[in-house]
Amino acid sequence: MKRAAFLSAATAAIAARPILAATPASSAVRTIAHGLPGRLGVFARTMADGPPIVAYESSDHFPTASVIKVLIMTTAYAMEEASPGALSAKVTFHNDELIGGSEFMARAQDGERFTVRRLIVPMIQLSDNTAANLLIAHFGFERINGVGLRAGMIRTRLARRFLDYGAIVRHNENVSTPADMGRLLYLIERGAREGIPTIVSARHCRAMVGIMLGQTDRDGIPAALPRGTAVANKTGQIEGTLNDVAIVDPYGDSPFILVVMTAEAYDDAAAYEAIHAVTRATYRAAAGSLA
Repeated sequence: MKRAAFLSAATAAIAARPILAATPASSAVRTIAHGLPGRLGVFARTMADGPPIVAYESSDHFPTASVIKVLIMTTAYAMEEASPGALSAKVTFHNDELIGGSEFMARAQDGERFTVRRLIVPMIQLSDNTAANLLIAHFGFERINGVGLRAGMIRTRLARRFLDYGAIVRHNENVSTPADMGRLLYLIERGAREGIPTIVSARHCRAMVGIMLGQTDRDGIPAALPRGTAVANKTGQIEGTLNDVAIVDPYGDSPFILVVMTAEAYDDAAAYEAIHAVTRATYRAAAGSLA
């Protein structure tokens, strides 16, 4: 994509600052947040122009955990457009790079080579941490954060690899906001739905939606939606944080974006309950706004 198109998308996203409207959904989310032992941030919007359905603490920083992997995936597709063949580039794996939370890469052989395209799928669908780290090393922090800025993610930072405990101790943390993650998902869905280039081409936006539709962790947002609802989502969890970011019903008549992030929430059951309650309130509001 041309630089002008990137900057145009970023400018539009930055201009759309979320404002918490006095709606039943906003009131419901506020009540849910007050009942959660920890912090809660929510951003939800339809694909239509206008204010978000909910923007609760949506500009506050939260640890990303694995939801930042959506940005890493987007970077891969952006690099493919800047330099065709980037998705077919080979990345070499070595045994000493294997870390926890790597179901796919745990079966890899020392010295085995993987294409970027092949690593993206387990990174998203299985949240494979080693696959993510290989891609971070391949693209570099500066390039990944640069793609985030082009998307208007002005409060997002990827600063460490996964399970880099030294960086965590130095507070060199991966952070984002519900609004920033919502902007990225909006650009992906808009490109896929309207067949136009946004952060990447429409074809690559559709490819990313397709990968996220294969997400295996369905315990957050998808679990609170009517059965059969298609959800392209990415979850993330570390101690005290449980996040889920989703495009709900991406190819249906009324898709919407929902981002739920938590921090200092050490009761997993309570965090899941909050995500489910937010999802139900947002789903009702989205259905009402499109009625």
